[in-house]
Amino acid sequence: MRHTYDPLIPSAGRRVLSLATVLAFAFLYLPILVLALFSFSDSSLLVFPIESFSLRWYHELFADADLWRSARNSVIVASSVVPLTLILGVPLAIGLDRLSFPGKKYLEGGILMPLLVPGLITGLALLLLLKQFEVRLSLFTVAIGHSIWCLPIVVTQVYARLRSFDRSIEEASLDLGATPWITFWRVTLPNLKSAMIGSALLVFVLSFDEVPVTFFLTGSENTLPMHIWSMLREGVTPAINAIATLTIALTVALLAVGLRLLSRD
Repeated sequence: MRHTYDPLIPSAGRRVLSLATVLAFAFLYLPILVLALFSFSDSSLLVFPIESFSLRWYHELFADADLWRSARNSVIVASSVVPLTLILGVPLAIGLDRLSFPGKKYLEGGILMPLLVPGLITGLALLLLLKQFEVRLSLFTVAIGHSIWCLPIVVTQVYARLRSFDRSIEEASLDLGATPWITFWRVTLPNLKSAMIGSALLVFVLSFDEVPVTFFLTGSENTLPMHIWSMLREGVTPAINAIATLTIALTVALLAVGLRLLSRD
């Protein structure tokens, strides 16, 4: 007898898998929802149920000059990391795609090393290197550390786009009399635009939220994650919940746009 599968009647295995998926997502994201909920509590105590809701803690954040200074520093660092990784990452990705040289496979694998090595190790190694050259720690050194850590993101995304790129378009441009430089600017680069913008947004988000590398390389000026870290020493307060909620909202928005761009053909 031939059996037919009815998708409207899930099997026991599908039920178990669906339940496990729901539990996994609840484990990951329920704490974030609770954090956001407590950020609107009027009480300074983190007690449940919440008796009254208000924007009290958000008003305090907007009046905190140190917090805004730290947020500005994070924006400065992330905004510096994005062009630096693009300037280094795009030519490197093009070189990996178009050139053949000894050790190319090892270089392709080695590009991922900064992402595989824990941030604490990367930050400590960079700190020791900077100390050897007597470089003073500042937002500049933080940007350098973040660039090294985020460079593989740009390289891998642009390289993947180049691998799926139709080279016959470039050949047609050259056959029609365009120079290699004009072909690159008018044909190749526009086809890399979505990968570049998407990876740039991902780099900005990761740099903005980075803690381990920043911890070793920051000087007298705090970034936003380090400012939150210093606030946690006094205990978790609704103000921390509020700033974390705003940071998560910004991160999710930028990641959504970045992943949307990276998913384009």
